[in-house]
Amino acid sequence: MKLANGLYMLELSVPVMGQIDVIYPTLLVDEGGAILVDTGFPGLFPTLRQAMEQEDVQLSQLHTILITHQDLDHIGSLPTFLSESPQFIEVLASEIEKPYIQGEKMLIKITSEKIEEAVNSLPSHVTPEWRNAFRATLENPPKAPVTGLLHGGQELHYAGGIVVIDTPGHTPGHLSLYHKASKTLIAGDAMIVTDGQLHRPVPEQASDYNLAVKSLKKFTDFDIHAVICYHGGLFKHNVNQRISELAL
Repeated sequence: MKLANGLYMLELSVPVMGQIDVIYPTLLVDEGGAILVDTGFPGLFPTLRQAMEQEDVQLSQLHTILITHQDLDHIGSLPTFLSESPQFIEVLASEIEKPYIQGEKMLIKITSEKIEEAVNSLPSHVTPEWRNAFRATLENPPKAPVTGLLHGGQELHYAGGIVVIDTPGHTPGHLSLYHKASKTLIAGDAMIVTDGQLHRPVPEQASDYNLAVKSLKKFTDFDIHAVICYHGGLFKHNVNQRISELAL
């Protein structure tokens, strides 16, 4: 879905744990090529590539991938993008998240207990082969090199300007992005949209929920006309007022 010149919200329906999960990566385009924000689950590369092509953006145009944070549904297809691309793709993330994305540290939310819980919660009809493959993915999550670092206050001169915002809490090095030209906040998992309303992040999914809520105050420094949440999609109704309410 085109939201503004050079700004697209991709909508991807993904079967996860016997249910359909919908995620919303962001695609930015200018005369220099394309920038993708987050890469979805492992195995999602063909679907995400097709979604890009539906917006008339080819893989050969993609020169940069911005990773908001380390969670599996954000880095899952990153290695495949790098291996399938006909050109070099720069991967940018925060310094805190870098060692997790590169596989030097285990993803903080994937513990032995969480792996067992996830495997045991699979529907009974799941085959042993798929169950074993699922476990293997959790025990050995995708990894890829981060070639550049992002920090709060930094401005990337792509697609009308992208301001980096440090929003720790969901993960320690979580980042959000502000697209200056359209006044759109790419929130990552700093917030979610549920039943058409913008909400704080899910407490159970945050590494530090109090810090995650504190980070919302940083959004009040911006004039925001629209928010893209990775989970829930687009929110456009009295955005600045709603964010001020959530940041209290």
